[in-house]
Amino acid sequence: MILCEIKDLSRYSGTSEAMPAVFSWLDAYLNGDDSLLQNLPEGVSASCETVAMKPREKATLEAHRRFIDIHVPLKGDELMGWAPTASLRYPRGAYDTETDCEFFGDTAVSLLHVIPGQAAVFFPEDAHAPNIGIGNHKKLVIKIPV
Repeated sequence: MILCEIKDLSRYSGTSEAMPAVFSWLDAYLNGDDSLLQNLPEGVSASCETVAMKPREKATLEAHRRFIDIHVPLKGDELMGWAPTASLRYPRGAYDTETDCEFFGDTAVSLLHVIPGQAAVFFPEDAHAPNIGIGNHKKLVIKIPV
């Protein structure tokens, strides 16, 4: 898991072949060019969401096997739970191959406070519980194949 300022993301370009192109795209997007969705590398997707926050006790850990998730708050901050995927013991249903997602009833080990100008990057070994807080917020979620 990585939590850093967006300007520092390029330090992590070596974590995936697609990362340099995704970071260039993200920089352009955040500087007002949202017409570039079609220019994402093959297999990468991005969505801009306005999300209702939830209390910590209702936040569910999720894990992905085939994708790296990058969460970028655009308006409003959020808390995100984190736990190592290998330590999770309480699955809530089977892994869904179509959505590449599995949910867990375990409690997060740590909480991250993520604010606009920062990005949280979650790898398959990082379960995460996003959108903890009060009210709504707007965020960008980028999915990069492993």
